[in-house]
Amino acid sequence: MTEAILLVGGKGTRLRPLTVNTPKPMVPAAGVPFLTHQLARARAAGVDHVVMATSYLAEVFEPYFGDGSQLGLHLEYVTEEEPLGTGGAIRNVASRLYSRPDEPVLVFNGDILSGLDIRALVDQHTRAGADVSLHLTRVGDPRAFGLVPTDATGRVTAFLEKPQTPGEIVTDQINAGAYVFTRSVIDTIPAGRPVSVERETFPGLLAAGAHLHGMVDCTYWLDLGTPESFVRGSADLVLGRAPSPAVPGRCGERLILETAEVAGDAKLTGGTVAGAHAEVGSGARIDGSALLDGAVVAPGARIRDSLIGAGARIGAGTVLDGAVIGDGAVIGEGNELRGGIRVWCDARIPAGAVRFSSDQ
Repeated sequence: MTEAILLVGGKGTRLRPLTVNTPKPMVPAAGVPFLTHQLARARAAGVDHVVMATSYLAEVFEPYFGDGSQLGLHLEYVTEEEPLGTGGAIRNVASRLYSRPDEPVLVFNGDILSGLDIRALVDQHTRAGADVSLHLTRVGDPRAFGLVPTDATGRVTAFLEKPQTPGEIVTDQINAGAYVFTRSVIDTIPAGRPVSVERETFPGLLAAGAHLHGMVDCTYWLDLGTPESFVRGSADLVLGRAPSPAVPGRCGERLILETAEVAGDAKLTGGTVAGAHAEVGSGARIDGSALLDGAVVAPGARIRDSLIGAGARIGAGTVLDGAVIGDGAVIGEGNELRGGIRVWCDARIPAGAVRFSSDQ
């Protein structure tokens, strides 16, 4: 197993305003673009060739990662002119794959943070003689996910839509967003049109008698599709709860990049990140949050479980709790923003203007 496809074409609408200027996989988590963690873990598992299926803001990826040599990888980029869905994106990059028809090809969604044993998934795929293998994880409340039941041997028996009633919850296993395709199967996906692997490819293969195998791996798993989960994932990387060889420093309560400036009496805890050239003033308290590159937090600010966009400025004494502040926004001193409130890129909030939360 030497190659993989990374699906990084989504618009990341649930993460706005963070994805207005930056594609979702390139938003920094624990000090580096999230995609860096996925690439590093793939390399550690023995992958040396990765094809990125790009679409939204596709021009951002190659200038940052280049040919991949600094990561020990050979990277290629294929851009969709029109969004093709997961299956269509996989089929669209097939011509760049080197694998023989009977060899495995890894496929990753670009917004999943997990501790999956990648090598174990490939090995199980080979042992089972499967056409496609899926990483499955168990969740306490599966109502927000499609369900993937398996038999006693691990063979997938169905793909079920999100359950609407308790009686429809026949398993707690869900599709965790990582797959192994036998190379020849990729060529059976229709070309040149949108295709969903969840709604079309996998059910179609199952109906045709193909062998789809599920490996349940209940290590760390998180979908980073919302600001809340993205902040939590970044903090978990810093705290060492989520594994990655790409964290640029030691795991602990905080990660301060070399060019960041943090006052000696400021307190950063809970996996907080201060990105490149970020500034944190005297007496500030920041818990479980991420300051992206160039963000400035003035003295005495209190920030918890929030994400501060690149170049944003937070005024003295301001309180943020569960807030998302877009790139370049300026929050004046003495404001209080809570409850998942989002401030758009380059917005200006005057001093003392806001004392409410979005859930009031």
